[in-house]
Amino acid sequence: MIKKYLGLQSFLLFVGLFLLIGTYFYYPNLKKNEVNEDDEILEELDKNLEEQRTSFRNVEYQGYNLENPFVIKSEEAYILNDNAPNMIHMVKMHLILYLKDGKEIEIVSDKGKFNKITNDCFFESNVLATESLGETTISADNLNLLSTSSTAEIFNNVNLFNHEGSFLKADKIEYD
Repeated sequence: MIKKYLGLQSFLLFVGLFLLIGTYFYYPNLKKNEVNEDDEILEELDKNLEEQRTSFRNVEYQGYNLENPFVIKSEEAYILNDNAPNMIHMVKMHLILYLKDGKEIEIVSDKGKFNKITNDCFFESNVLATESLGETTISADNLNLLSTSSTAEIFNNVNLFNHEGSFLKADKIEYD
């Protein structure tokens, strides 16, 4: 009977050692190989994407948003050669909207998109919108200035500051 337990204990010890070695030595190396293969695939996709786009530097567009003239600038822009050739992807996006009452709205962001047909603007990452007189400043993660629907949508970590010291924090603000 002791021989049975000794055989069973030896088998369990062998299985335990096998699992321990597999867990701490073999499995991490297996994951590293998968990650390396994923990195190679992503690099290939980036290379293909780079070949399928048209790039520009120091871009400036001028147009009208609801009869208000605007200028939109970007340090770097590109058009993906896909089904949306009118969508301009921009880096360091900067828009100045000239209002009829003489005020200007200035919007800057790290990146965004501009539809050159509809004049819709989609600002992303570190968005800051200020009025020319400095009365109101808005910061957020995203701002969509939609010429097609005459609205502005500001969302994700919205902070609105007024020159009088007022402060508003919101998830989403919509201007019509």
